Amino acid sequence: MSVIQPLFRLLCVLSLATSASGLHGRNKTVSHEYCVLGAGPAGLQMGYFLSRSQRDYIILERNTGPGSFFNIYPRHRKLISINKIYTGRRNKEFNLRHDWNSLLSDRPDLLFQRISRELYPNADDFPRYLSMFEKELGLKVKYGADIGRIQASEFNGNRGYILSDQNGVNYQCSVLLVSTGLWVPQQVDFLGSDLVEGYESIPTDPEEFKEQAVLILGKGNSAFETAQSILGRASRIHLYSPSPVRLAWQTHYVGDLRAVNNELLDTYQLKSLDGLVEGRLEDIAIVRRGKNGGKRRTANKRSRTSTEGKEPLYLTLTELLDDQNGKNISEVTGQNLPGYHTDNFSLRQPYDRVIRCLGFRFNFSIFDGSARPPQSSGARGRLPGVTAWYEGRGTPNMFVLGTAAHSRDYRMSAGGFVHGFRYTVRAVHKILEQRYHNIAWPATILPISQLQSWILKRVNEASGPYQMFGVLGDIILLRGSYCEYLEEFPLQALPQLSALSGRPLSDHGLLVLVMQYGLNRTDTLGPGRAESEWTKAWRSNFLHPVLYYYNTLPTEKDMRQRPVGWPLPRPEAIHHMVEDFLTEWDQPISHSQPLRRFLEHCLQTDLRAYYAESCFLLSLTSRTPPLFCRQGYLRKQGIVGNSHLWQHAREAGLMADHQGEVAPGDDSLAPEYLKHAGAAVVSTMNFDL
Repeated sequence: MSVIQPLFRLLCVLSLATSASGLHGRNKTVSHEYCVLGAGPAGLQMGYFLSRSQRDYIILERNTGPGSFFNIYPRHRKLISINKIYTGRRNKEFNLRHDWNSLLSDRPDLLFQRISRELYPNADDFPRYLSMFEKELGLKVKYGADIGRIQASEFNGNRGYILSDQNGVNYQCSVLLVSTGLWVPQQVDFLGSDLVEGYESIPTDPEEFKEQAVLILGKGNSAFETAQSILGRASRIHLYSPSPVRLAWQTHYVGDLRAVNNELLDTYQLKSLDGLVEGRLEDIAIVRRGKNGGKRRTANKRSRTSTEGKEPLYLTLTELLDDQNGKNISEVTGQNLPGYHTDNFSLRQPYDRVIRCLGFRFNFSIFDGSARPPQSSGARGRLPGVTAWYEGRGTPNMFVLGTAAHSRDYRMSAGGFVHGFRYTVRAVHKILEQRYHNIAWPATILPISQLQSWILKRVNEASGPYQMFGVLGDIILLRGSYCEYLEEFPLQALPQLSALSGRPLSDHGLLVLVMQYGLNRTDTLGPGRAESEWTKAWRSNFLHPVLYYYNTLPTEKDMRQRPVGWPLPRPEAIHHMVEDFLTEWDQPISHSQPLRRFLEHCLQTDLRAYYAESCFLLSLTSRTPPLFCRQGYLRKQGIVGNSHLWQHAREAGLMADHQGEVAPGDDSLAPEYLKHAGAAVVSTMNFDL
């Protein structure tokens, strides 16, 4: 007894210590300036920019590795994001136009092509790439932190956020960056919806669908991906949704049906038992055939591995049911089926399986009332509503990144996909730097005489405006003899330009460079689909550069009242650069000369380029030589170039190779911006030398 008593006391002490330790852990609070929620591609992309600017941040991820969504989806494991490695060009910025999987960094080798060289890679490769990106850049990620509740709080008079995980640890942050993506399956409530299988749980072995009739609800890429995987096994496949199928090569929206998934369109149009039907999902009901020969509905769950011996499923309309509330639906007769009233009803035959493929929605459930962003007005409310600068509406200091921020350009641009939101994330980071650290939006200072060359350089190689067409654009703040060039600013936030960028507007106005498709609806594969005459450039249908000139910043009212389909309000002057089959806007007559004349009209300045001999003669005979001569020749700069161009000219035999000669790009008198321009002032240069 004397031995047991001390042991019992020791156990009590240890138990109390353990309890106290656990209680302390559950009350733990960790503070950071920035909390990034989610270690998917958007979260890691923001983590890179925060790390590069040396900010205090943490990335919180509930799973054990980055990009966990792609460990499951797409279910049939083929990505539809292009991984075009061989472009014939060495320009890294240009090549990103055709690399839809890599994230942005200052590491030219940190590209997705290190993992896969397939045009449409396997989905398993993407988490591997994200893991490589995170580890090689040393990003601060905490895995296994499953945030279940987010609430707003006041810190030193400013609104911040507290995130609580499954272990009771609270993460306190001044700025919350939500990059959770969309992963909650989108569902529609209708009678018999419990008999429907979900895209997230269907078997992926085509043999499981052998000789089965399948009805798929939805006509997006997940629906067609599922149909394509079972096309050679199922007896017939029908796709049902409210809207007709939208083809990406017609709409220019990469979220619409891609050609890589559309083989069922062949079997439909060539009458091989498959087909597409339109109708409201809310109006349908799914019923089963009963043993008595009638039709009845049952709530028994369907087997996910086999339908042998199962009763077939019928699609009917709720308006034909005796009790539309479903109370007496168990005794459904033939009169409750559409085929009884219309004997050639399209979907009158029974199905072995009905599969829901309706996409995904944002998870609003983790936000309490103080921190929950509103649902977007578009995209059927699946996304959070955000401002033009990606801050949650009514949730200051909370920004939404990645696919979840797609409400800003839903069905208009590529903001819901990696090759688009990697640029919107970069834009948000620049906004954060200005708002919270008073660091103005980066700008390139250019003499007006160099503006045309810089614009041509951007339209021929820049990837951001090319991918985020109509959403991100370059802003050119005119300052008289020079200008400030801001890259990839959110166009819808133009009225707030000065506040968001930290750069005021002058009396000289501004230019906005946008990449956009034409508004003329034409047959995208038919005759006359393209415009090649530069005098009719405004009729261009394919992606092409457009410049807008404004004397003053457009207002919020101007943005609301802009013409339908326009990314910006009507300007004082507008210039379309004619679409080009090669997407190379570098020809002297069709591209360079019209652009120069437009700029001269807006700037009221002669922007022609002159040889040194002409500048010499004009300087002797004119009191005011042309601007090009004043900003170049008379400052001993001559034709602008850099050491790379100088070396290329020598190797091509165009210049003598003199020892000790100084290349123009190495001239300490040349402005710093010219060293990075990489282009001559003449507008017919080759940007890929």
